[in-house]
Order: sequence, then C-alpha cells, then structure tokens
Amino acid sequence: MRKLDSALHEKLLSLINSMGCEFVGGELMPQGGQMILRIYIDGEKGVTLDDCSRVSHQLSAMFDVEGPVQGRYILEVSSPGIDRPLFTLAHYQKHVGQEVKLKLHLPINQRRQYKGVLQQVTGADIHLLVEGIPQAVVVPFSAIDKGNLVTPVSVKSDGRIRKTKN
Repeated sequence: MRKLDSALHEKLLSLINSMGCEFVGGELMPQGGQMILRIYIDGEKGVTLDDCSRVSHQLSAMFDVEGPVQGRYILEVSSPGIDRPLFTLAHYQKHVGQEVKLKLHLPINQRRQYKGVLQQVTGADIHLLVEGIPQAVVVPFSAIDKGNLVTPVSVKSDGRIRKTKN
C-alpha cells in the first residue's frame, strides 16, 4: 500500500469537505497490473451509498483533468466501515483504549504485525499493549504501513458470530 502524497491529500480534503463529508484518508494499492485508489469518507450521521456516488463523480471529474495516478487505476469511494482504517496520529489518539491491528514497513522486535490495545499516543509514537508481551510496544507512526481498528465480536445464542461497534 502507498500513502497519498500531500498535494493530492490536500485537494481531496478540500473537495470532499466542501461537499459536506469528512475526508478520512486514502490509499493506493496495486492489483493485477493496475492501481486501486481507495478514498474513505464519513459524515456526522454516517455515509450513504448516495454520498459515495456523489463524491465519486466529483473526484472522477477532478482526476480526468489532473491525473493523480500514472497508468490505469480504479477509483473506489467508501465509508471507513467498522474495521476503520487509521491514517493520522489524531485517528490513533481518538481511539485510545480500543484494539488495533498494525502492519509495519520494517520489523520491530522481529515482527511486522501487531494486534493490541492502543494504550496511548505520545509525540509520534503509538503505544500498544500486546498479549504475551509484559510492557507496551512502542511503534513510531512513521513505521506503520497500515492500521485498523479491530471490531469486537460476540457469539449469539444461535452460534453465529456478530461484530459489535466499539
């Protein structure tokens, strides 16, 4: 996954916010010889399919003129969902006390993936309480390739697994 460059990030932020939605973040991922440009939006009352469609049409028009991605790409506009992606330090700060999953660019303590409770954010460091590790694991924000909330699950009386909101 590649993060969006700052110039594109600012353009998306401005356009999406002007449409009454919140720009949560975006990612650029290779898939089968082309790229997927995935943009996440949110709103005070959530996001509808109409919101995603409306934003997608505006972004498509902007991208036709400005060409933010070299070569072939697919544009996807989506809500962040319940396994919400975390793009900024502010996102991590907002979710202190919740379980997160991190994928890192390079290993820390011989691991590239961590799952644990987000204990705190200090400066540009994420502190995780990870099962089986006696003290918090400190991960520099710059080392994170991808971060997501982990949706808690419960088992219903009929044996089905149900995701519950944080």
